[in-house]
Amino acid sequence: MFPGRRTFARGYVETAPPGRNTKNSIVHKFSEHKYPMKTSINWLKNYIDIPCPAKELAERLTLAGLEVEGVETIGDIPESIVVGEVLTREKHPDADRLSVCTVNDGSDDAPLQIVCGAPNCDVGNKIPVARIGTDFGGGFKIKKTKLRGVKSFGMMCSARELGLSEDHEGLLELPVDSEIGTPVNTLFDSDTVIDWEVTPNRPDWLSHIGIARAIAAISGSADDLRLPSVK
Repeated sequence: MFPGRRTFARGYVETAPPGRNTKNSIVHKFSEHKYPMKTSINWLKNYIDIPCPAKELAERLTLAGLEVEGVETIGDIPESIVVGEVLTREKHPDADRLSVCTVNDGSDDAPLQIVCGAPNCDVGNKIPVARIGTDFGGGFKIKKTKLRGVKSFGMMCSARELGLSEDHEGLLELPVDSEIGTPVNTLFDSDTVIDWEVTPNRPDWLSHIGIARAIAAISGSADDLRLPSVK
């Protein structure tokens, strides 16, 4: 220990020059600095069986010392978003950056007319189609509408609109062998990501294996922890 330095619990350190009384010394709270950590529930399942829903798990781990910043579901795509195929594409009569497309969504009805601003709504592309009535949450629901005077009966979707990534430069292009009319949520695995704030005294929590150990501890299932083999 350095002269004039005293360490307290929970990351506090009191410092003062050697030979000086520590009465008026400065107390530094090191624990205020925290590190962000994102945890994938699907990834955690490689190491431990998850004993409860993600939100409950976050609450239980908070009681163990972790601090939750948020819980987000990725790839939770509504059932009414299906695989569609672009049949025709024509220039919008009153907007240079819009196209008027007809899309086969696999229903028995006639192809859907959809106005789209994406650059890759090309004929033959398989893309996600949100049918009329699709509810994206937050008050955003697909309805029959007019865009610059042309009727549109649905929406073709980007990866960001589906919550799969931040990419919104164009439509999400699906594999060419995707079956038309298939719900898009069957093509992607959904996941839940928990955002944590980790204090410097727990660097073991800055990894999925470290979080898995914490889950094993709170659920009493330490024997079920599956660690990767090291050669």
